[in-house]
Amino acid sequence: QVQLVESGGGLVQPGGSLRLSCAASRAIFSFVAVGWYRQAPGKQRELVATITRVDSTNYAASVKGRFTISRDSAENTVSLLMNSLKPEDTAVYYCYAHYFVSDYWGQGTQVTVSS
Repeated sequence: QVQLVESGGGLVQPGGSLRLSCAASRAIFSFVAVGWYRQAPGKQRELVATITRVDSTNYAASVKGRFTISRDSAENTVSLLMNSLKPEDTAVYYCYAHYFVSDYWGQGTQVTVSS
C-alpha cells in the first residue's frame, strides 16, 4: 500500500506563488512516476505535472513555464512550485503515484487564486 499526504494549499492572489508538497509512505524512487493532478468544480480531473523515475517531466500546456515539479529522495516528497498563479488555476490538487501496476492518490489540497 501507498499513502500520499499533500500540504501547502491555500488562498493566494493572482500573480502570486504557492508550493505544494506531497509526502509518500515509500521511497520516492520506488515509483514509476509521481506528480500532480487537479480538479476544478464541474470539470474532470486533469494532469498538471509528472516526473518519472528517470527524471523525465511532463507538464500541462496551461502551466508550462509557470509550474515546476521536483522530488526529494531524502524526504520522500514530491513538490510543485506554482508561480504566476491565475484564477483558472483554482482547483483541488491531488498528489499521484504509479507503483507497479496501480495508481495511488492523496486526499487533495485546495488551491484558490482570487483577489
